[in-house]
Amino acid sequence: MWKEETTSKNSSTSSAKSSKRGRNPFSSLFRTKISEVDFDLFLVFFLFLGIGLVQVYSTSFIFATERLNDGLFFFKKQAIFSLLSILCMFGFMNLPLRYLKKFGILLWIGATLSVLAVYIPGVGVRVGGALRWIQLPMGIRFEGSEYLKIFLPVALASMLVGPWKLFGKWSFVAKVSVLALPMIVLLKHPDFGSFVLLSAVIFSVLFAFGLAWKYIGAAFLVGLSSFLALIWFVPYRKARLMAFLDPWSDPNGSSFQVIQSMLGFYSGGITGKGLGQGQLKLFFLPEAHTDFTLSVFAEEFGYIGLVLIICLYAFVMVKGFRISLRVQDFYYRVVALGLTCMFSFQVFINMGVNMGLLPTKGLTLPFLSYGGSSLVAMGILFGLLLNISRFQQGRNIE
Repeated sequence: MWKEETTSKNSSTSSAKSSKRGRNPFSSLFRTKISEVDFDLFLVFFLFLGIGLVQVYSTSFIFATERLNDGLFFFKKQAIFSLLSILCMFGFMNLPLRYLKKFGILLWIGATLSVLAVYIPGVGVRVGGALRWIQLPMGIRFEGSEYLKIFLPVALASMLVGPWKLFGKWSFVAKVSVLALPMIVLLKHPDFGSFVLLSAVIFSVLFAFGLAWKYIGAAFLVGLSSFLALIWFVPYRKARLMAFLDPWSDPNGSSFQVIQSMLGFYSGGITGKGLGQGQLKLFFLPEAHTDFTLSVFAEEFGYIGLVLIICLYAFVMVKGFRISLRVQDFYYRVVALGLTCMFSFQVFINMGVNMGLLPTKGLTLPFLSYGGSSLVAMGILFGLLLNISRFQQGRNIE
């Protein structure tokens, strides 16, 4: 009797193990229980999507009507990319983390290939003097640098502690080469804003996880001198720096956007002019639905609305840093910290530019600026943070 029970238990256990081994690792995709999700972060993601859609509609309707004879052109595209962002969020939230640790470096390599692909004839598209986009069917453009930003923390984690870390005397050279190649390409595009953002994240992660002070000092001196050289010896970057230091020196030229943006913050007052009532989007601020959307938001919703949106961004930052501090696995701690730094720096830089506190950079404001690649990248970022949060709580064990 005892033998029969033991045999049946062993057979059931072995069959369960074999079924577990034979199960498709992605069969549980989109089946996460709501109780397993960091609901606050999950809710803020959808709140941002909703606010972003309203903002894109408000800032782009007149521009799209005049230029494209379709006031809903940008809104419809943003709505489609919002759905793609939701799919990516769910996908990466349910991705088995062991696959991220094992194959994560391939995501960085794929993003690197995408920024190199713009040099293939007939593939890359030049807009406003910058060669950053890949032309896809149905008029959709793909910007690979947005995915470099998201997958950089994964690459750093893989090189520092993951199974793809390199050994031997060429280890340092190999790691630097893998990280430096796409960043050099970004300077060639040119995409100086993304280059600065990636550099800041690399430095922050290495600093947080124990980089020796002698290397920090050397990197700071080299980085600062290179940064100044890249600005001073490139005329349009130098003009932007001069416009930042003295915006009224060229009010109709390089300082025009900055001045109009600051006027938006001033004219909004405490409560704002109301949704849709802003004047900046009436071609006073060129393409107000992209990099300078925050100034339109401040004009229409005022100081109160600006403080509320800043609080939402701050909530995501605090949440991300808490996830990074609490997760025990060092690999996922690096990923969570890098993703949070990337999100934080991009928000700080865009807001600083809009308020005249930083020189002009071509970086979008997450969720509020129009841009499909950026929106999908944000879905991946939130999906990874939610996934690591589940792991930290013991609900997504490898």
